[in-house]
Amino acid sequence: MRRVLAATLLLAAAGCSSVPAAEPATESATESGGGSLAPVEWGPCTDIKRPDGELPARQDASVRCGKLEVPLDYAQPAGETIDLALIKLPATGQRLGSVVFNFGGPGASGVDTLDQAAKALTTLRARYDLISFDPRGVERSSGVRCGSGADMDRFTSLDTLPPNEETHQRSEAANKEFAALCQKNSGKILPYVGTVNAARDLDRIRAALGDAKLNYVGMSYGTQLGGVYATQFPQKVGRMVLDAPLDPTVTFEQRTLAQTRGFQQAYESFLKACVKNSCTIGRDPATANANVENLMNELTAKPLKVGNRDLTQGLASTGVAAALYSEMTWPFLEQALSDALKGKGGALMYLADSYTGRKPDGTYSTQMTSFPAITCVDTAERPTPAELRRTEQAALRISPLFGSEGSGGLCRVWPAQGSDQARHVNATGSAPIVVVGGKGDPATPYEWAPRLTAQLKTATLVTYMGEGHGAYLSGSKCVQGLVDAYMIDGKVPEKGATCPAA
Repeated sequence: MRRVLAATLLLAAAGCSSVPAAEPATESATESGGGSLAPVEWGPCTDIKRPDGELPARQDASVRCGKLEVPLDYAQPAGETIDLALIKLPATGQRLGSVVFNFGGPGASGVDTLDQAAKALTTLRARYDLISFDPRGVERSSGVRCGSGADMDRFTSLDTLPPNEETHQRSEAANKEFAALCQKNSGKILPYVGTVNAARDLDRIRAALGDAKLNYVGMSYGTQLGGVYATQFPQKVGRMVLDAPLDPTVTFEQRTLAQTRGFQQAYESFLKACVKNSCTIGRDPATANANVENLMNELTAKPLKVGNRDLTQGLASTGVAAALYSEMTWPFLEQALSDALKGKGGALMYLADSYTGRKPDGTYSTQMTSFPAITCVDTAERPTPAELRRTEQAALRISPLFGSEGSGGLCRVWPAQGSDQARHVNATGSAPIVVVGGKGDPATPYEWAPRLTAQLKTATLVTYMGEGHGAYLSGSKCVQGLVDAYMIDGKVPEKGATCPAA
């Protein structure tokens, strides 16, 4: 399975399950279109864990977890159901309602991430209950599983270099094995994990919370989910913010090349920032880059031992990509690369594990399995081998480090059919939507922000001039101020609004 650059907002995962004690909500709710819908039953979160797996002392005992039953197949609403896992951080002040968050992916656990993001959301929480969830096919919501921890170690450690026939054959064999394991372990849910169904789930969540309209903050992939929701339910849109937006119309090739370009630009910015001080990986950008390229080439022949594991070239490049999502992790990336050049690969392995969702006990979250499951059913596109080679060759010309065939190779052999329905958005008739795009975003390049804004018809674009994937949680007081003013007071940013780098 070739490494793919998932457009995920990376925040430290903490783990939280939805195993509530009986504490039902008091308000009733009705599903859009008629019919009664049970409210969410909220109770204590029983396993919000630190990354080392230990239960921390809860600083905020008000946090609640819950579950909501939804149809597996919306074409059969009275048929089999699945449970969605939810988390709630109750409002600390005069409550306006609820805000639902999706932090990206596709495949990121909102139940894990909201608890970690809480400190950055203090202003919003003063007026709203903050809600997030694991979308269908993610973690506790019938999460897609594709083999054991050992299987996932094998898949995630595959080298992407050199881009020769032997590498291509290993990749194709791994893709087929991975897809077969996904079908074996999660075949029942695979046809139903797409964004169109997730948007229907989102409306069920809105109704179960007792809200007449959906207030929503979507980041990265969450912008596509929000856009599809606004297309399906324009009259139910409340205050919606879409940060680090995807252009849902792009092809596999266009997405791969745009993201490759974005990560290469972020990598070059990292190198320039590094050498402004005494950079430990090279005295100037060209030397530093040559040292990194030499390291990657050496790892294809001889991986570095990290405990009982091997830091391969595939894992090392994944670790570099993981650190480029946020400017705040650049100093750690410098140290990780410096260590690896000295034969110590632990820090790069740590970065790779944070990206792939590998836990200290060797098990994995569904981060790397939910991503292709949702991606591949959200498009009918199935590239041919010739198209994949063309994409890879073009990507490698942009970046020898990050160039690859993208996720098209895995989707080509995916066991569930895809549909293009989620690739078309038009929110005509909705309340105003705020789109926030970052000029230095590696995973969702800025060019996608004005495109999504235009497709939605009812959106206003805010441009953030800084680095990193996602602007609202970047530390930018300007972006946070504009978003909070809209969410709390309904103040739509002025046309052409721009925020400087944080």
